[in-house]
Amino acid sequence: MRQQPRLQRSFLFLQGPHGSFFPKLGRALAQTGHRVRRINLNGGDRATWPTGDDFHGLEATWRRYLARYLRRWKISDLVLFGDNRPHHVVAIEEAKRAGIRIHVFEEGYIRPDWVTLERNGVNGHSPLPRDADWYRHQANGLGPVPVYPPVPSYATARGWAAFFYYAEVVLQHWRFPFGSTHRDRNPVWEGIRFLRRFRLRDLEQRRTAQELDRLGSVSYVLFPLQLNSDFQIRIHSPFGSMHAAIDHVLTDFARHAPPELHLVVKEHPLDSGLTNWRNVVESTARHLGISKRIIFLEQGDLSKLVEASHGMVTVNSTSGTLALAAGKPVKVLGTAVYDIKGITDSKPLERFWSDPTPPDPQTYEAFYRVLVERCLIPGAFLSNVGIDRLVSAAVSRLISSETDMVSTKLPTDL
Repeated sequence: MRQQPRLQRSFLFLQGPHGSFFPKLGRALAQTGHRVRRINLNGGDRATWPTGDDFHGLEATWRRYLARYLRRWKISDLVLFGDNRPHHVVAIEEAKRAGIRIHVFEEGYIRPDWVTLERNGVNGHSPLPRDADWYRHQANGLGPVPVYPPVPSYATARGWAAFFYYAEVVLQHWRFPFGSTHRDRNPVWEGIRFLRRFRLRDLEQRRTAQELDRLGSVSYVLFPLQLNSDFQIRIHSPFGSMHAAIDHVLTDFARHAPPELHLVVKEHPLDSGLTNWRNVVESTARHLGISKRIIFLEQGDLSKLVEASHGMVTVNSTSGTLALAAGKPVKVLGTAVYDIKGITDSKPLERFWSDPTPPDPQTYEAFYRVLVERCLIPGAFLSNVGIDRLVSAAVSRLISSETDMVSTKLPTDL
């Protein structure tokens, strides 16, 4: 007979990342003796988790529906991916009102091989402070970061998962006539464009190889693009779109960067191709008269690009932590958990090009160790190995007795 946990909890899952992670996590929690429920908001959700409860109503009725649901099923824990989707924003508000624990998954603050699992909010909504002294104090007594085998990740798998998810959104629209998506563009068309990109991989590889040859003889700063649909761009940045961010960065580079410095613009590996970012970047560069100093890459190993760079400019991408780990200067233009004095460069962008400041190694190490202890779990969304590792670590973290929110109050003895 299976032994029941000392305190049975009731977990409610909302929308998760594309793929099998949330269903596997739900089954694992149920196997430990906890109750697990799921609300589906569209056909993609239902195809992923067929036994969930379907919400068919108007968005305006979601709050009342959810409040009743939380009471009826005595929900103790809310689990979701991202905290900016409209339905998730309401759910978090209602959960807080009801005193329910909130667990938010997101792409890892530290890359690669980590995923974020934080209480109450992530990224710009994270309760973690932006104070270097706090991290140095909290790191006292913590051991070194555990070393895990590298996790394989397959961007192609995520593209297929997204395509099939959004295809089900359309095919099952009759079940969810009032359903909506948090995406800013037609999701099925985006999926079709993503599949089209697979056919262009050979062309992109040849073009990338040619551009990488140029990099061997130039000094450059790296500017990794983020997804235009990402809430990190839409909500947690002053730009609202990657178009505006590109214009801002290239304009500042043209005005203030030393003439011998180049800017490498790297496309996001999961970009669907709805926007031809090469054309956008090259057109802007021609207008500013800096075409010869701008290098655009659709592909390429980001780690190797970082190692050979003089630093990175980013809106708020988690790839910034990849550069920080390599000791490279990073300038953040939006809101990021790691944008902390002593870790990132706090000078204006116009001065960063000619006088970048690298991170303080001890401060970054303290930050890294605290994040792993508090809100990072090992694994990845893009492979079965990564997902299995995530499920094991997430179950342990979710049912841990450490249920109180991380305190962000600075000790008085600092």
